[in-house]
Amino acid sequence: MTHAFEEAREHRELRRSCYTELHRDARQFSTALSRHLYLMRDRTAEAEDIRALEETKDTYRGRWSEALMIASDTVIPSAHDANEALTLVYGQVKRLEQGNPRPGETLRSAAEVQHSLWSLIDAMRESMRCDLGVTDELPHSVIPDREQLEAMRHDFGVTEDP
Repeated sequence: MTHAFEEAREHRELRRSCYTELHRDARQFSTALSRHLYLMRDRTAEAEDIRALEETKDTYRGRWSEALMIASDTVIPSAHDANEALTLVYGQVKRLEQGNPRPGETLRSAAEVQHSLWSLIDAMRESMRCDLGVTDELPHSVIPDREQLEAMRHDFGVTEDP
C-alpha cells in the first residue's frame, strides 16, 4: 500500500512538472508569435528573429511531445486544442513572413487569431489544475469554446483534425 501511494505521488509530481512546463512553453510560443508579428509590421524579419521564433516553437513542440506521454486523458483534449491553434497561427505567421499568405491573411488577421490563443491556453491550464486537484471543477469561463477552434480551422482552410 505504501508503494502504491508513493507511486501515485510520484506520478502526480511528474504530471505537475510536465503541466507547468507545457503551460509556460505554450505561453512563450504565443508571445513569440505576437513579437514576430510586431517585428514584421515594423521591418523585415532577419535570420536572428526567425531563429528566435523557431527555437521557441521547437521548445514548445518538444514539451508537447512529452505531455502526450504524461498528461491524463482529461487534459489531452484542451491541450490538443491549444496545440492545434498554436500550429495554425504559426503557419499563418510563416506564410506572411515568406510573402506567401493565403487569401485574406494579413498581419492584422494573424494578430487577431494570435490573441485568441490565450483563451485556449487558459482552458488548458485550468484542465491541468483540475487534474492535479488544485481546483474542483472547471469554471465555465475557461471551458474551451469548440466553436472558436472550429472558426480558426475554417479561417485557415483546415477541413479535418491534423
